[in-house]
Amino acid sequence: MRERAGPASTAVIVDQPRRPDFDAIVVGAGPAGSAAALELARAGHSVALLERGPFPGAKNVYGGVVYGRVLDELIPRWYDEMPVQRWVTRRQTMVLDGERSMTVDFRSQNWGSAPYNGATTYRAEFDEWLAGHAQKAGAVLVPSTVATRLLRTESGRIVGVRTDRPDGDLTATVVIACDGVNSFLAKQAGLVPGDQAAHTTLGVKETLALPRKTIDERFGVSANEGVDIEMLGCTQGIPGGGFLYTNAETLSVGLVLGLRGLAESGRRPEEILAELKRHPSIQPLVRGAELVEYSAHLIPEGGYDTMPRLVGDGLLVAGDAAAMCLAAGIWLEGVNFALGSGMYAGRAAASALAAGDLAGLREYKRLLESSFVLADHKKLRKAPGLVLSERMQRRYPGLVCDLVEGMFTVENPRPKPGVRKLLRASAKRHGVTLRELARDALTGLRTFG
Repeated sequence: MRERAGPASTAVIVDQPRRPDFDAIVVGAGPAGSAAALELARAGHSVALLERGPFPGAKNVYGGVVYGRVLDELIPRWYDEMPVQRWVTRRQTMVLDGERSMTVDFRSQNWGSAPYNGATTYRAEFDEWLAGHAQKAGAVLVPSTVATRLLRTESGRIVGVRTDRPDGDLTATVVIACDGVNSFLAKQAGLVPGDQAAHTTLGVKETLALPRKTIDERFGVSANEGVDIEMLGCTQGIPGGGFLYTNAETLSVGLVLGLRGLAESGRRPEEILAELKRHPSIQPLVRGAELVEYSAHLIPEGGYDTMPRLVGDGLLVAGDAAAMCLAAGIWLEGVNFALGSGMYAGRAAASALAAGDLAGLREYKRLLESSFVLADHKKLRKAPGLVLSERMQRRYPGLVCDLVEGMFTVENPRPKPGVRKLLRASAKRHGVTLRELARDALTGLRTFG
């Protein structure tokens, strides 16, 4: 194969392969990559699924919530076989300020039976399970392999990847980049707009071991029921939020922290996480737990307006590589968007391959727009700016806790103050004008309504 160095993108220029090694190469065996490979293999196409770890999930230390509706389409009756820790039947949104907190607590036993709403799971187990389905359908898993460069023809069409293996060039008609946040391949293809650091956060998490019975008692659940708690006001003013999920015999507790805000604070993420665990509302839940794992992971947080172009000449981008993660306060989702985007990328690629016309790859964008993947991101495109704003992060948690504390503090024989009086006093105390409050409330209604 004749080749020469490519332009500044570091792609390698090669001759058009007469017979590609595969119809498609999928880079990354996470949820997006395995879903894409599964769809392609089911359609009868040859597909290589590259994974940098020794097995799918080996590099992942996530323990969080997977929402199942997209899996209904990808793997019917997935809930009969997916490796589940607990079925989420209780969802809490918690606002913290100092040693105070205000919690909205919702419980539904409907979520504890098929077809279920969400489940906590370990990514190491989930990824291996999903990739196994792709392999059973005919995909070739290539572990311990890193895609280092794109292969292009003289005309610029992407025709494969160079790997870190000896003689490791692999050619294909289509490449699907599912290589995670800060996608190296999407950047090489020139699809990523500008500097993404301002739209990237650091997720840090501890996995804490507790007996199943203790978890059941502390969180008010039984059998395989689980709890998902999302938090605001727990990051010491750094843009971000917190979470706590129950697994079978462990808890996943962590933070999502804006990279620039974290750097400017001079704080270490594990220090902020330790403070969260000492909070009076959290400490009773984690008391006596044994630390079994600490992990950190970059997360794309900018939403729809920071997504790269999703279709290149012979290339599709899906999952975290496409910034498809929704961190919008009451909706904190990522895996379901990865599954959906990977599934639609696989379908678009399969259709284009069957038609022998790569122009059909543009169908990928239409599929995403007609599904929840881009519809939800478009609807909530202003949510990251609102949720990560200075007022929402630093002022509103205190305002909310002041308001609720004032409503329920009994000061007989003095009469109870009205809500408007309490709101004005709290807003003034925290440096929020009523105009700002009204404007943010209107933005929230337009965003989430």
